[in-house]
Amino acid sequence: MTEPRATKLLVSVRSADEADAALSGGADLIDVKEPARGPLGVAEPEVVGAVVDRVAGRVPVSAALGEWSPNALTEAHWHLELQLNYVKWGLANYPHAPGWGEDLLDTRRSLPAGMEMVAVAYADWERAKSVPPAELVKFAKRYRFRAVLLDTWGKDGKTLLDFLKPADVCEIVGSLKRVGIIAAVGGSLRPEHLKPLKGVAPDYYAVRGSATAGGKRTGVIDPSRVKKWKEALVG
Repeated sequence: MTEPRATKLLVSVRSADEADAALSGGADLIDVKEPARGPLGVAEPEVVGAVVDRVAGRVPVSAALGEWSPNALTEAHWHLELQLNYVKWGLANYPHAPGWGEDLLDTRRSLPAGMEMVAVAYADWERAKSVPPAELVKFAKRYRFRAVLLDTWGKDGKTLLDFLKPADVCEIVGSLKRVGIIAAVGGSLRPEHLKPLKGVAPDYYAVRGSATAGGKRTGVIDPSRVKKWKEALVG
């Protein structure tokens, strides 16, 4: 039997200097976003490019591109010129109507070769006016997305576990991993949440606020807090 893959750490940064800090703490994937612009706030393309250059291929790099809209590709034109491994759009205010998802697939087909689109499921989908996580997971599995992020839309102190039970998170992650889809779990989690999530083994935990010096999303990445996360994952 093969050993299960160890859970890795995705750290969201807002600058090249923060990327350095995250890497020195042991981050396994660098995500670029501007937290002041929302849960998946898009950073300026110059910032994303600087992070890509600083990381220099040491780990994969992803970028948040805001909430999806019919103009998503046009608005992300310069970002899509960069050497990114993954890009992701949230689905807040996305109409969950019959035939939903076709426009998302069109967007995915338009990405440069080698760049993967992450499907984002919001646990607090009702207040985000988004697609229920179970439906989003079915969609990702049917159309063979490479990765899915389970996150929260609202960044108001509530966490993923305010909207989903650990057993539900475990089921979502397990169903994705069984078909070879990379499962990332975010939602304002802190290392102490790993205890109730003990049975969950995502490919990545995705963090931002709990990896900053002040414990806030708009704070500055602290290598010691990143290291604390890494130690908690192997503990």
